[in-house]
Amino acid sequence: MSEQENETKQKDFYQKVLTSFKSREYTEDEAAQKKVEWQKYEEKPEQSRYSNDFPNYFFAGFWIRLWAFLIDLLCINAMTTILLDATFTWFDIERSTEFLSAYSLLALLIYLIYFTFLTKLNKGQTIGKMIFGIRVICLTEKNLSWKTVLIRETAARFVLQFHPFLYLGYVPTLFTRKKQHVGDYFADTSVVTINLIQAFNQKVNA
Repeated sequence: MSEQENETKQKDFYQKVLTSFKSREYTEDEAAQKKVEWQKYEEKPEQSRYSNDFPNYFFAGFWIRLWAFLIDLLCINAMTTILLDATFTWFDIERSTEFLSAYSLLALLIYLIYFTFLTKLNKGQTIGKMIFGIRVICLTEKNLSWKTVLIRETAARFVLQFHPFLYLGYVPTLFTRKKQHVGDYFADTSVVTINLIQAFNQKVNA
């Protein structure tokens, strides 16, 4: 097809679009406005959604995250023993393990505060994640916002405590592309391996 024929076809197409505007009684200003509004459909969905788009192998897998979680549980257990057990013993208060008991609710509060505040204030790292060199990141934000942290670390973890069956919500980490569990999907987050990022940056800067 010659360049002249190509230009002719483009003009014909453009005229058809303009004709359709006129048949629907669009003014020139309205047609120009439509042009601006339609530009968003030219964007690629993946590029417009993710601001932290790491290669898949940068995301931390299920087992390393499990070990980090177990370390965090040890830390939380130590905090609970120091703060609650000592207090309840000092004031001679009965320690009930029922879900709605004062002891259980306070223990749950310590659990949620630990994950929520460390993740936010320590740039995505709890003690367990620091030891294993992994970090929570948001796929749609450059930095973790309080909204994202509250959804992932407070709301999602709170729901997952209701029944052991709900721990299956962590299973998708095994096979999803960005290693996301249920809480990650709601918060648009995942966990990356810091060593891989550092190795990549060193290679680029070499």
